[in-house]
Amino acid sequence: MAHRARKRFGQNFLHDPGIIGRIVQAIDPRPGQRMVEIGPGLGALTRHLLPALERLDVVELDRDLIPLLQEACGALGELQVHNVDALKFDFCSLGAPLRVVGNLPYNISTPLLFHLLEQRACVADMHFMLQKEVVDRLAARPGEPAYGRLGIMVQYHCAVERLFTVGPGAFHPAPKVDSAVVRLTPHAVPPVRVQDPQALQQVVRQAFSQRRKTLRNALKGLLDAADLEAAAIPPGERPERIGLEGYARLADRLSGRRA
Repeated sequence: MAHRARKRFGQNFLHDPGIIGRIVQAIDPRPGQRMVEIGPGLGALTRHLLPALERLDVVELDRDLIPLLQEACGALGELQVHNVDALKFDFCSLGAPLRVVGNLPYNISTPLLFHLLEQRACVADMHFMLQKEVVDRLAARPGEPAYGRLGIMVQYHCAVERLFTVGPGAFHPAPKVDSAVVRLTPHAVPPVRVQDPQALQQVVRQAFSQRRKTLRNALKGLLDAADLEAAAIPPGERPERIGLEGYARLADRLSGRRA
């Protein structure tokens, strides 16, 4: 039975054998590892991961895909299908250390990344196919056009490795943009010390909500020019010029104000 890709689920099915092989090689699945695949679709990755692992959990929202997936992969090992929204799924319920993989629907990739960061304590690593623009944001450094809130917060929690780019022809239907594969590995210890990670998140969110403004104006109501100067940040600097260390100092100024 054929399955028509559904736009509302952000479905683009991976079919290129060469790209599939490169992704599986990057993941390097081994027997006994706990792994969950998000959005397995028609099983392009599943049919390679499951035999190597012997057991695999998958999270698939489209219930019409589940019988097709089970037919294609069910005999390859123990396949546990969770027909739920990944944005609401408790990944830590699957145990730890957990490896997370997937060709993520582009329309929910950013909120899903933040959802997974909240559960990073049980996650060993993550391998994702994402829109290339999103991977650029994840890996961006201060001063680069893609640098912003997503990259800062992900880099605070994880090491980011951009692996390779994937063209539209690897999918059916072909998306209108390039994709890329990325590896995210949660830090055992964050690269900078922050008194309150929630304060860091708040400062970064507000700074980039108006990224064209200077930090003095973007952070108005949260921190003032004296706070910026005390944190060794020029008040006239723009948000995209400040590194993670600078935002950590600003977060600690905010925490100190609330103490």
